[in-house]
Amino acid sequence: MTDTVTDNAEATAPAVDLDQAQTQVDLRPIGDRKRYDALMEVMRNRVTTRAFDNSVEVPREHYELILDAARHSPSGANAQPWHFVVVTKQATKDKIADYFVAEQRFRAKMKMKFPTPDYRGLASAPGMIVIASDFRWVRAFPVLKDDESDLNRMYKENAERILVQSVAAATMSAHLAAAALGYNVWWVTAIGQEKAQTAMKPLLGIPDDLSVLDIMCFGPPAKPPYKRWKKELHEIVNWDRFDSAHYMTDAELDDWIQNRRHRVMYKDASKID
Repeated sequence: MTDTVTDNAEATAPAVDLDQAQTQVDLRPIGDRKRYDALMEVMRNRVTTRAFDNSVEVPREHYELILDAARHSPSGANAQPWHFVVVTKQATKDKIADYFVAEQRFRAKMKMKFPTPDYRGLASAPGMIVIASDFRWVRAFPVLKDDESDLNRMYKENAERILVQSVAAATMSAHLAAAALGYNVWWVTAIGQEKAQTAMKPLLGIPDDLSVLDIMCFGPPAKPPYKRWKKELHEIVNWDRFDSAHYMTDAELDDWIQNRRHRVMYKDASKID
């Protein structure tokens, strides 16, 4: 009986000491811009590069600082459904790069006309972290158990979005931490295809139940980086109601993709398949 009571108490007890946890939160006065300005300095200088100076070795401490920032990210149900695989072996980086170079050539062969980056730069990244998640974690979010109804399919789709958004939040935190340490970064997302999963998971010992969602590369740039175009604040902000002037018709969106996309993605518009 005593053991049962103890087990029940442990099951209902908070995961942390609430009094102690409250002391760990250091909130600044509302409107105090000191931390905001420091954060914006990091965000403005978080720039993407796709070719790195590989003469630099990332110390273990920097990996740990970057991933410590990632683990403080928000997640649905506080499930923290992420795993980070730090890749330090050059041979493994080369194999990952080989897959993406092959994918780049496939896109060109299929005439996708997408401004594909030069994936050979992956092999030059001093720092590389592969981010994986387990989609079974969707059970932690609002779903109807053992229900195959259309309603539950809707809930499951939303649960998958929650999981992806959670992992994206952690990845962004890691990128900002790397930028704060002085590194340029590269967020690689072209790994949703089944063949990408088949190539990556055995190479990194990732179980079949997990999915590779992102690859984060970082290091000093091989050549001076540049700040890419960003929309102005008034182009994205809507007050109280959506501004109809921000809506794009299908024709306008198609025109943007055909005539502008390559100019905002890369400084050199010649990088088109």
